[in-house]
Amino acid sequence: MAPHPEGTMKIEFLLHNAYGIGGTIRSTVNLATALAARGHDVRVISVNRPVDEPEIVLDPRVRLTPLVDLREGTAGDEYDTPLNQRPSELFRDERIDNGRMAATALTDERVKAHLTTTDADVVIATRPKLIGYLAAYGADRPYLRLGQEHLTHEAHVPELHEVMDPAIAALDAFTTVSEADARNYRQALPDAHARILAVPNAVPAPAAEPSDGTTKLIVSAGRLVAVKRYDRLVAAFAKIAAERPEWRLRIYGRGPAKAKLRRQIEELGLAERITLMGARSPIETEWAKGAIAAVASDAESFGMTIVEAMHAGLPVVATDCPHGPREILTDGTDGLLVPLDEGDAVDAYADALLRLTGDAELRARLGAAARTAARRYEPEAIAQRYEQLFEELRPGCTTARPKKGGLLRGLFGGARTDRKPTAAPAPAADAAHPDARCTVTADGSLAVRLRTGQLTAADTHLLLRHRGSKGKEAVRVPLPKQRRDAGEWLEVRVDRAAHALPEGRWDAYTERSGDKTRRRLLGTLVEQKALLGLDLQQTPDGVTAWVPYETSDGFLAVRTWLRERHAEATEVRVGDDGVTVTVTTYGAPLGDGGELVARLRHGDGAAADVRAPLERGEQGGTGTLPLEPMSRRTGAEQDLWDLYVRPAAGAALVRVGRIAGDFADRKGIDTFPAATRGTARLRPYFTVTNDLTVSVKDIEGAGEGAGEEE
Repeated sequence: MAPHPEGTMKIEFLLHNAYGIGGTIRSTVNLATALAARGHDVRVISVNRPVDEPEIVLDPRVRLTPLVDLREGTAGDEYDTPLNQRPSELFRDERIDNGRMAATALTDERVKAHLTTTDADVVIATRPKLIGYLAAYGADRPYLRLGQEHLTHEAHVPELHEVMDPAIAALDAFTTVSEADARNYRQALPDAHARILAVPNAVPAPAAEPSDGTTKLIVSAGRLVAVKRYDRLVAAFAKIAAERPEWRLRIYGRGPAKAKLRRQIEELGLAERITLMGARSPIETEWAKGAIAAVASDAESFGMTIVEAMHAGLPVVATDCPHGPREILTDGTDGLLVPLDEGDAVDAYADALLRLTGDAELRARLGAAARTAARRYEPEAIAQRYEQLFEELRPGCTTARPKKGGLLRGLFGGARTDRKPTAAPAPAADAAHPDARCTVTADGSLAVRLRTGQLTAADTHLLLRHRGSKGKEAVRVPLPKQRRDAGEWLEVRVDRAAHALPEGRWDAYTERSGDKTRRRLLGTLVEQKALLGLDLQQTPDGVTAWVPYETSDGFLAVRTWLRERHAEATEVRVGDDGVTVTVTTYGAPLGDGGELVARLRHGDGAAADVRAPLERGEQGGTGTLPLEPMSRRTGAEQDLWDLYVRPAAGAALVRVGRIAGDFADRKGIDTFPAATRGTARLRPYFTVTNDLTVSVKDIEGAGEGAGEEE
């Protein structure tokens, strides 16, 4: 067995599922990356593999090894194998472990096989079930055994503590993410062999530019579960909505509370002010779009989102809940803490939001202090704390020690804090898909940065290729002919003034001019925040909008619109009697006789258009379409009424949509409540082209409204 270089270790992290984007996964990946950067050999062991690739891209220096393949529909899916249908010997109580990725006899077998044969120096279990495995199967092994708590002592049911607490006590060390929770565990386990202490999560500073604080946007992120109390946040925002009409709230995340939360938003009439954004990874670019971050939880084990927002320069309004916020934030210095035990927490939270939304100077001061305070959670600092812990647990262990079947190499040689970080492997110039970062500039142009180490002299152009035209429509921008050092980024600009991109989706490539071969670009970071304050641009070719985004499979793409005339839906409201739409028109000025029109798609002509007069205002026009004519069902499954504006009497119709802003796709994100008329349910929605349509279905099959077909 070859020795490690002096001062390095082989470290393994046990994760239940390394393929998602939850806080435990993010914090583990952050710490693993930092330890690898400091020269250690680091591997993440994912007990389960539910999908092909992890949602969080791991640093190439960190290896990922799955143990049980649960990829549905694949040849390797082991879910239905006999051993996986037998219960676990360690975890039989469904109250503490259930679902598709619950522990089984197969899980027991795979984890035991790994823990009894690994040559790691340190094994870190990241959740209660894995701590149980580590205590049971790692006993008498030569490696250090550490457990981590990413929730809190109070978060676990008694049945879980019956299994978990003896396992914790038998480990070498157990870390919580707050000192308050460490005290709770020390009190609960006074005779534990394990050293119990607090080490906060590692949260890296973002690669994205921080917030400039100029938007009127409140941002919140996390799992949509009851303890996060997004209902409290929504209720508090509702209390200030009238006084702060220019402010909006975005909530990022997924979870079981989504449907209930959406109903609350609709009942409060805030569908156009509060948006449920779904999950985002990376989240750093979304924090940068905000001016305030909001956390309204009943409990936070740590508060990774708090530190992420602070890194982005956002002041955080957080409930002073157990345990994390009060250990991260200093009230009035780098954020605001809202008490939970005094009066109505909703009113108190609303007061804090009102104070901060109304004071730009306070926001700027708190945001600047937040960025400074967040540095203490950077992965390098947390990695050093873990190195110190390893040395304290086995001080001065620089010689080989016994191991079954042979000798184990020397472990540490001291936890040296002067170790130089190990550079990441140089990116390969022949990478199939070079990395790209894309930023929207102040004028709406695209600044695309490419890793120079992944380019060769043969790469001469950035290519945007129109997906619908199969390459007949393309834009080529020459790459700068500057020196290309491997560790640097090369920037190329796609100028809005120089290019008129036809409507559609454009994929991004590097192109080699000699043979026209191309390599598609990965969208490693896409910064859209400049779009929040950017009006639609009118050019000689028409009104245009560009939105860069990362595709579902990780590539850089650009969604574009180019329309001779366009009616932008600035507000949509659903009432008892009609759908009210406010529009701003481009290329089609509003005049006398203007009207809002709903036209049945694919109809036989029997259904007449539904019309409503447009009342002109300072920013455009507003019309209310009556529900009753659209509710007369004609189709077998649903009727689709597309919305148009007739700018003036006798003018041609102009399609109504929403193409301004930073959304490449609004369908399923910008959603509206439904209205009922007789046996029909009517709901406005945005199509895949971001145009506005009203879906009409029979009530029995009306659904939630976010998935209507275009």
